[in-house]
Parts: sequence; structure tokens; C-alpha cells
Amino acid sequence: MKIIVPMAGMGKRMRPHTLTVPKPLIPIAGKPIVHRLVEDIAKVCDEPVEEVAFIIGRSFGKDVEQDLIRIAESVGGKGTIHYQDEALGTAHAILCAQSALDGHVVVAFADTLFKADFTLDTSVDGTIWVQRVDDPKPFGVVKLDDQGQITDFVEKPQEFVSDLAIIGIYYFKDGEYLRRELQYLLDNNIMDKGEYQLTNALENMKNKGTQFVPGRVTEWLDCGNKDATVYTNQRYLEFLQERGEKLTAASAQVTNSVIIEPVYLGENVTITNSVVGPHVSVGAGSSITGSVVANSIVQQSATVEHANVAGSMIGSHATLSGKSLDLSVGDYNTMRL
Repeated sequence: MKIIVPMAGMGKRMRPHTLTVPKPLIPIAGKPIVHRLVEDIAKVCDEPVEEVAFIIGRSFGKDVEQDLIRIAESVGGKGTIHYQDEALGTAHAILCAQSALDGHVVVAFADTLFKADFTLDTSVDGTIWVQRVDDPKPFGVVKLDDQGQITDFVEKPQEFVSDLAIIGIYYFKDGEYLRRELQYLLDNNIMDKGEYQLTNALENMKNKGTQFVPGRVTEWLDCGNKDATVYTNQRYLEFLQERGEKLTAASAQVTNSVIIEPVYLGENVTITNSVVGPHVSVGAGSSITGSVVANSIVQQSATVEHANVAGSMIGSHATLSGKSLDLSVGDYNTMRL
């Protein structure tokens, strides 16, 4: 199995947190979003992961590239780096990793996480993972026939055609076939809303007889903006608690404080005279003193002191001193309220 992860977007809706780190590397319960995504895909695959191909921007830098290669290695695969130099749509992004497009392939866009309790059926032509949504207009959606097979792909429908939204994870039995269909779009300048769309390639494949089936996830978690990411952190901490996973590093120090689970405490975290939780992730080297912190993400080497924090993201190396609610504090910032 090969996993292709397009993640070259700028993450503008997550600023200021994406000014110093790409959005997929923002931590959820102590691990980057993309690390959680790759792990979860590996768990539902019924065969070993051979390669994880990451499609990034050249500006991400060598440190990020090495982090991504280590993520691939953590699931037993080889990590490869591919560049998308111009944002030309989902089909174009995937084709940037065309050397990985052969054999069994999962394509997973790196701004979503999921909970699932199935094993991927690799014998089918293709699987499109979907979730029912209240408002399908912002999404690509699928229509099904009476046998549960996908009959149509519609990109961001303004009139109702289906409420089964494509969540951004796809399985293809024949990666080379997918590569040819993506290349066809580019060679013939077939665009939708100004971009080369994967849904157009899927529609062409379906018209040629490819049978796609929907894959239903138990829960779909978005990481598109600050509030969504904080909620995803909350749900992910609950998942990990259900699995019985250890959430507190041995080197974390908690003094005269109350921890309301689930809470993740990274290496060398210090909590003093504080109430932390529920649903809080605190990255390595951070300290919280004299504060109340709930439903928030505190990244690495941050300092929170004498503050009341909820529904917030505090960036790496940031300092927050005073009183605050519902914040989005970027890396290296200092706030005194």
C-alpha cells in the first residue's frame, strides 16, 4: 500500500499558527495532524505501508521534510517528498507525486482526521470515504444507486443533490490508472472552478466502468481553522482515553494542581498551582502556573501564567500572562492581559 498526502496549502485560515509551521504539523494530542492521519490510515489497511509520499511547498524547509520522513518510517514505510509549486487543484496536487502512483494507493488530504472501525477492502476498484453533513454546499459530494455504489461526483453543489460529503480520503486499486486519468485532465486543460479537480477524474473513471463504493467513517474531524482544530483535539483525546493509551509523559511534573482527564502532557511539562482540563494538550517543555486551562492546545515550550484559558490555541514559545478566553496566540508571541 502507498499513501499519498497532499499538504502544500498555505493554511491561511489557521494563521497565525501557520506562519512558522505548516498546518498539518500542528499537534493534536501531542502528535502532528499529519502523523495522526497516517497512523489512522495504516490501521485500517489490510496490508503493509510501502511508501508515504508527501506533497509539500518548497518553502516548508528541510527540517519539516525530515519530520515527514520520520512519520512515514513510524508506520513501516519509506517517506518521499514531492513539491507542488503552484496551487492548481486537487488533481494537480496528487499528480505531483506521480512516481508513487502505482499499485494500491490511498490518497489522504492532510486537513482531516477520522474515527473508523472497519478494515479497508482492497479488492474493490475504489473507495471514497464519505460522511453525511447538514450543509453539503462547501464539499464535493457523491450520489448512490440502490446497490450502494457511487453514480455521480459533484463538486460543491449549490443545489441539493446529496448530503454525502467526500471527506478527502480515497482508495484506488490501480494507482497507474489514476495517474493516467489525472494526466488527461492536465493535457486537455479540463478545469472546474479554475482548478484541476480530482472529482473530474473520478467521474471519468466511473464512466469507463470503474466501480466506486462509499467508505463510511464513524466520525469526521476537520482541522481547517482554530475552533475546528480545538474541537478535534477534544475528540481525539477522548478516542485515546477510550483506547487506554497513556497521555502523560513520565517526565511531566504536576505540583499542587488538579488534572481533569482527558489531558495530554508532553515531555518535561510543568504544571504548578493550576487546574488543567478537560480536553487540554500541552506540548513538550511548556509550563502552566497559577492558571485554569480547559479545552485548549498549548504547543511546545510555551508559558501560561495567571491566566484563565478556554477554547484556545497557544503557539510554541508563546508567553501568556494575565487573563484570557478563546484565544488564538501564534508562535513566539507574548501577551499580558
